[in-house]
Parts: sequence; structure tokens; C-alpha cells
Amino acid sequence: MGNGTVKWNGHANFEVTSANGKKILIDPWFEGNPSCPTPLSEVYSADYILVTHDHFDHLGNTVEIAQKTKAVVVGIVETMARLQSELGVAPEQIVNGGYGMNIGGTVNLDGIRVTLTQAFHSSASGQPCGMIVRLENGKTIYHAGDTGIFATMATLGEMYKIDLALLPVGSCFTMDPFQAAYALTLLKPKAVIPMHYQSFPILEPDAAGFEKLAKEKAPKVKVVTLSPGQEYKLV
Repeated sequence: MGNGTVKWNGHANFEVTSANGKKILIDPWFEGNPSCPTPLSEVYSADYILVTHDHFDHLGNTVEIAQKTKAVVVGIVETMARLQSELGVAPEQIVNGGYGMNIGGTVNLDGIRVTLTQAFHSSASGQPCGMIVRLENGKTIYHAGDTGIFATMATLGEMYKIDLALLPVGSCFTMDPFQAAYALTLLKPKAVIPMHYQSFPILEPDAAGFEKLAKEKAPKVKVVTLSPGQEYKLV
């Protein structure tokens, strides 16, 4: 397994497997996701589920997977409250004893540190957020969630020394390719995987525009464009 792997399940849905074998699902939208090659019935295990916000294409199948796998769910306070009061997730499966977290907070999950960051978007419950995930071996992943570009990305890059950024590039609801490419100059990750495109007709149909602009704006950053179902090995 090396340093760990990151598998893209289409849209903003990622499966991170740490070098120690811990499985983390981020924004696990499987059922109804036109880009996802894996049916929900084949999701057998998860240790943690990270939810950036509660739009249907990000909250996804959190409830079903949590109930099936007994995974611990991590996210913002109000969304975690909604999962319990409206959707039937047990309090013991919500991080921090059912309370959830807020922006700036960090939780240690058996050696995996998850920090909530700001994101500029909308959400029916609580604020949308991004996630900094530091694996047991120190490899650091930034899932931006749904967001526009913001200047504090530079601070995140300085503080967390990001190995891999997962950035939305689809426009309309998030950054477009130009903004996402410029974000690389702020975050300065070693590598980036574009996400949140091609799932709906209104989004960018592919990552070609982002790839071109990223090479111009941030030539030192490795652009890793995955097909849904493919995985990237952390280095």
C-alpha cells in the first residue's frame, strides 16, 4: 500500500486508504451519481466518513454507509445534529460524542488528524467546509469541498504543507478551471486531483481546461486527472 491511496468515485466522492489500512470516505455520493462506477451495494467497509456540507451530492449515502459499517461521521455541528435528529444516525457514530466539529477544529481519529477549514459555498444546515486530512504517516490531503477561491488558501498551504489537493473545477457552483489553477499558486500542493466536473450537464465536461491552465500557472504542481474508479498512490 506504500504511503496510502486516494480513489476517485466521481464528483467529490473520494476513498482514502491510509498506509495503516484505515478507510476514509469523503462526500460519499454513490447512489444516483452518474460518474460513480461503484454501486452502493458494493461499499462494504469504512472507518470514517467526512462530510463537507449537506447538499445531496455531498452528504450522499452517508446515512446508509454509516449504519452499515458503523463508521464515525465527521462534519460541522449543525449538519451532524441533522444526521441524528432527522436521519437516524446514532450519536456514538458522530465525532466528539455526537457534537460534531466547527471550522478551525481538529480531531484525532486513531492517529489521523482531520481539521475543518472554511469554504465559500452554501449549505442547508451549518456552514460548508473543507477538510485537511493528515494521515498517520504525515501525508496530508486537502479536500476543498465546494468552494470559490479565497486568499486564505495561501495560509493553509503554509501551515499544512499539502501533499495532495482535491479541488473542484466544474464552475457554476464552485471554482472554474481558471480559479482552481490560480488556487494552486496559493496552496502550493505537490499534486492535485481535479473534481466536481462532468457529473451534470451544467458543469465543465472534462478537466482539459484546468490541466492547461494549471501547467501555465503552477508548473511545479503535478496534475493527476483520474477517471472515476481510478486511484492515486500518495508519494
